[in-house]
Amino acid sequence: MERIVLAFIVTAAMLFAGCGKVTSENYDKIKTGMAYEEVIEILGDADKCESGFGAKNCQWGSDEKNITINFLADKVIVYTKEGF
Repeated sequence: MERIVLAFIVTAAMLFAGCGKVTSENYDKIKTGMAYEEVIEILGDADKCESGFGAKNCQWGSDEKNITINFLADKVIVYTKEGF
């Protein structure tokens, strides 16, 4: 029984760990001109990205609470947050 409880706690922690980086504090670290790799160091891998013609639009988090960043030539040009 203890193993089941421990497995549940570990699984829940892993699920919430990805959302743990979608915070106002981390959002405040993002700056225009920052490289894509620098953003990944702060937020981790994006939950979804769309790209084309040298531009990339990536979102971290859910539709309700997220950080969305637009990149041009892998540099931040516009970023927003929602649900904070």
